[in-house]
Amino acid sequence: MKLLLASNNKKKHAELARMLGPLGFEVVLPREIGGVPEVVEDQPTFAGNAAKKACSAAQASRMWALADDSGLEVDALHGEPGVMSARYAGVHGDDAANNALLLHKLTGVRDTERGAQFVCALALSRPDGTLALEVQGRARGAILHAPRGDGDFGYDPLFLFSEPNFPQTGQGFAELGPDEKAQVSHRGRALRELVARLRELAPR
Repeated sequence: MKLLLASNNKKKHAELARMLGPLGFEVVLPREIGGVPEVVEDQPTFAGNAAKKACSAAQASRMWALADDSGLEVDALHGEPGVMSARYAGVHGDDAANNALLLHKLTGVRDTERGAQFVCALALSRPDGTLALEVQGRARGAILHAPRGDGDFGYDPLFLFSEPNFPQTGQGFAELGPDEKAQVSHRGRALRELVARLRELAPR
């Protein structure tokens, strides 16, 4: 079956296609069907934004639609940047500015108080725009004092994965290869939960 991803992000598409392909799902991008309406991400939670995007895309396309919303929550900043992660410094997707602002706000904060987590919320909508499934994934770590590694994007260069008993423990997300990161990342975990529950929801 075809599954519309409510995003034109190539990285997300590749990750989803790799995991859902073996289950018989063909992941389609909005531009492949003529596009879907833009959605204002004005909800206070990742789950709320993901659900809003999925339902809107499904209603517009009359297809099963999947959307995600993800970002970083820093303990010392009371959960910032949260749902504002992509536009923390004011311009959507300006990773350098977002990272610089985050480091500035954490000036003087000790290592023991720099805890943080990445969160990914996924929402699946039926073609009629009703929610069929919501899942979330989280990855715990800490914010570094300076960027490390040259992989990936967003806040990854500042995020040190710290959950115990993983080979990736003590490494920055930007230091990990795609497969290594997917094993412990917020999105990888959310996707595995989604895959585990999709079989029972797939239309016959």
